[in-house]
This record gives sequence, structure tokens and C-alpha cells, in this order.
Amino acid sequence: MIKIAIDAMGGDFGPEPIIEGVVQALEEKKYLPILVGDKEEILSLLPQYYIDKVEIVESTDVIDMSDHATNALRRKDSSIYKAVELVRNKEADAVLSAGHSGATMTLATLRIGRLPYISKPALATLMPSLGKNKTLVLDVGAVTDCNAQNLYEFGAMGEAYVEKILGIRNPRVGLLSNGSEESKGNALTKEAFGLLKDLRGFVGNVEGKDIFNGNVDVVVCDGFTGNILLKTSEGVVTTVFTLMKQYIRKSLPAKIGALMMRKKVFVNMKRQVDKDEYGGAPLLGVDGCAIVSHGASNAKAIKNAIFQAILYTQSDVNKEIEELLGKNK
Repeated sequence: MIKIAIDAMGGDFGPEPIIEGVVQALEEKKYLPILVGDKEEILSLLPQYYIDKVEIVESTDVIDMSDHATNALRRKDSSIYKAVELVRNKEADAVLSAGHSGATMTLATLRIGRLPYISKPALATLMPSLGKNKTLVLDVGAVTDCNAQNLYEFGAMGEAYVEKILGIRNPRVGLLSNGSEESKGNALTKEAFGLLKDLRGFVGNVEGKDIFNGNVDVVVCDGFTGNILLKTSEGVVTTVFTLMKQYIRKSLPAKIGALMMRKKVFVNMKRQVDKDEYGGAPLLGVDGCAIVSHGASNAKAIKNAIFQAILYTQSDVNKEIEELLGKNK
């Protein structure tokens, strides 16, 4: 049975939505959650029926969102440190946290370790697309200062991920730039362009619009750019839905139309852009599985992040990454 170490104390709203998400996942999938945190508090939130379906590892420290990520290495009794150690010691197959993302990435990288040929891991996320599948973007925050080799590795990891996890044959990989021509870009992207040509699915430079129009399956960028892109996109989605609600309230025909479309159009649209549908971002390049969830994750997001961890663990994506990079060495 797949074992998932879960930082029960991380997240903006404490352990309640995390425990609720764990329970919802148990109702649909067979796995063993190992909850790390305050045992008494965890038990107070866990329904009686599920007590014998989980394991609990006691932890008395929680890394706050305001703490420096590097402090996590010294905070050995923290919930995220202990959760990561379970994977390092092969007592769990994956780790999941909605807590301090920097601490989670630092500990996963340094304690679990990196795959062969990986210089730095990347945080990957799926973005809504007009195409058949969503678009995987990486890095979205793990490595703010990248070199060309990092971007090449991101491309290889993205290609392997969408092939093995999303089932996309011959995925198309693009390099985010300020124009589609090979001559466009800054010094970093121009150098990375030459390296990425070694990837089977590399299609060249892509612009921001290509993330959403279905032209590519994977978009590669540095973590600084990717994080701004991610948060800007989240802001745009929130703004669009808010504006729609405002305009609908002002018009009776719009209200009638909205009621008619509510079940099909709006529900499907919300599902396409809802970050909770995906649950979290995998940290690609570590020698295991680490899922980083949003601090404001609700129970639905945690449930889906657990499903993602199960799918990742069942796949051979890490082996594919290693083989792909080793072949091009």
C-alpha cells in the first residue's frame, strides 16, 4: 500500500482542512496516510471510524510562513522535517505539505536528494488551456536564478512528466520568451534554446499566450518568471469571475442567461481554472515524490494533492527523467 507522509500542521488554516482532505481521499482511494504533527489535535479532528486507518507521528514544532526556509534544516522536530525524513528513510513513498513552501522544497532537495543529472529541482503546475490537455509550466518558484542547464533539465523533466502522468504522447515543449523567433529572448533563453534542441519534443520559443491556447504541452521558464506568471494568472481568473458576477447582477437578461448556463457552462469553466482541482505542485527532480500545496488549501485541494501523490508514486516518471537526461549526456 502506498504510504504518504502528510504535514498535518502546515497551511494557513491549521490541521482541520488537511485532516478533512485526508478523510475525503480515504473514502475514494486506498492508501496509508502518515499524519505528522500534534497527536492530540490530530485525533480531536479525526472521525472515530478513520483512527485505525492512519498512522500518526508526533511533532511539537511547526515552521511558520514568516520563518526563513534555511531554518528548516535545524528544526528537526518540525512537522515538515519529520514528514520529509519519512520519505528519506523509505518509511513513506511521498510527502505532502501545505505549509512553508520554501522549507518543503529545501528539505526535500537536501534530505531526500536529487535524481542523477539534476542540478536543481523545479516546481511544476498545470495551467488551463484551450487544448485537449492542460499545460505544464515549470519552474514556478523553486529556482529564481537559473542558468541554461537548469532550463534544459526543466524541459526534460516536464516532457517526462506529461508523458508518464498525463499520458500525452510526443509532448511539445516550448521555451517562454518575448517572441517565437529563435533570435528573441535574453542571454539566458538564447543559451537555453541551443540546449533544449536536444529534446525530442522541443518546438522552440513560445509566448505567454501559448500557455493557454493549446499550442504546447510544456512551457519552460526560470522560477522568478514562472512565479509571477502563476500569481498573475490566479489574479486574472479571480478578476474575471468577479467582473462577471458584477455585470450579471446589473442586468435581468444576464441573470436569466446565467441561470440557464449555470449547470453546464459555469461549472465546467470553474473546474478548468480552479487550482483546487489539481491540489498541489510536484517538485520534479527529487529522488522520490514531494507535493507542495498552496497555504490556503481547502479539503478538496488536499484530497486532490493526495491523489496526485498516489499517481506520481505509481508511475515511473523519475526513471524516465533519469533515462532521458542520461541519454543526452
